[in-house]
Amino acid sequence: MVSKLLISFFLVALCVIAHASVITKSVHRIDRANELADPRFWVPTWCLIRIAGLLILLHIFEMSLWAAFYLIGQAMPDAAAALYFSSVTYTTVGYGDLVLPQKWRLVGGVEALTGILMCGWSTGFFFTVVTRMQQIRKNDISGN
Repeated sequence: MVSKLLISFFLVALCVIAHASVITKSVHRIDRANELADPRFWVPTWCLIRIAGLLILLHIFEMSLWAAFYLIGQAMPDAAAALYFSSVTYTTVGYGDLVLPQKWRLVGGVEALTGILMCGWSTGFFFTVVTRMQQIRKNDISGN
């Protein structure tokens, strides 16, 4: 069980690295883009749609890391079950129709905590982008 927990903390680190990489690159890209300042509806909205899609793909990648761990460790019977279990655990939906073997249960909890943190980080980033968009528009209206 201890070895599984150590590996799970390694997966936490991989998720943080993946998140930090994508969000840092996105921040730099958004800072250089003029899309958020565009007064039309669809230009900044399309930017937000792309950001949402990117964040969802990032989360799916992170869930896949956990699923691979479950599959390699034979905690789940096949790839589909591993990815399904990982997705409901990472998102903390937790249907309970698939469960980890007894010696893996703490790992599932670590994945759930990781999912909460990563989803919160994504929400914070998305909120920051929307706030920046509103500030740009406010400054444009006031002439600053």
